[in-house]
Amino acid sequence: MGRVFVSGSFDDLRSREIRFLEAASRLGSVHAHVWPDAAVADATGRPPKFPQAERLYVLQSLRWVASASVSGGPGDDESSPRPDPAADAWVVDEPADDARQRSRAAAAGLRFRVIPSRELPGFPAAAPPSPNMGAPRGALVTGCFDWLHSGHVRFFEEVSAFGPLYVVVGSDANVRLLKGDGHPMFPQEERCYMAGSVRFVAGSFVSTGSGWMDAEPEIRALRPEIYAVNEDGDKPEKRDFCRDNGIRYVVLRRVPRPGLPARTSTDLRGD
Repeated sequence: MGRVFVSGSFDDLRSREIRFLEAASRLGSVHAHVWPDAAVADATGRPPKFPQAERLYVLQSLRWVASASVSGGPGDDESSPRPDPAADAWVVDEPADDARQRSRAAAAGLRFRVIPSRELPGFPAAAPPSPNMGAPRGALVTGCFDWLHSGHVRFFEEVSAFGPLYVVVGSDANVRLLKGDGHPMFPQEERCYMAGSVRFVAGSFVSTGSGWMDAEPEIRALRPEIYAVNEDGDKPEKRDFCRDNGIRYVVLRRVPRPGLPARTSTDLRGD
């Protein structure tokens, strides 16, 4: 396994980009160059949806990325991406394959690898948690996690300090039950994959129950020591369940990572 170089805006990361990074990681240790805000604006004609510091934080949180830094851009001038001098290969997805990048890779003595689009659809199925997994362990969070953003990543990072973190993503049916028609934006398999791609998460699952305690079957199988929620997710049903089952219930304030803006999926959706 060598060291691979990838470059892009990585703005508003969605599942296809993360699938690309996962595929690239099979070729070697992924080192990402993130375009600065000005380069994104030059390439797209508009400012990035998320500022470079936030894009960098989310990218660095992914288990498929070994390191990331702000560097270069897509143009032909000095802002263009320069291959990592320590890299063995420059990896792109199929839509980004062009002669200019191939030429730069060759000039730098790098192999040029293209991830075919046919390798990127779909999401690995998440196995349900096994019952009777032994002594209570780690922490658990639940939620819709419909539009994964830096606020979710920060929440996962904070809760993972309590021990191995397990994320139970609400099923499509239960999200519709609780939030109404039009929810969720993304199917449960995709949301589960996105949450599980964050390096702070030990395992991600889809809930099989209903209501505010839709994760009860998964909680009984995983037997976490801690059930953590943010202030928006604090519900009497959750408190009562934890009290009755000897689980520590932790409510965290919704505080963004220092230097980053506060995010909610509702605001991003424009609801």
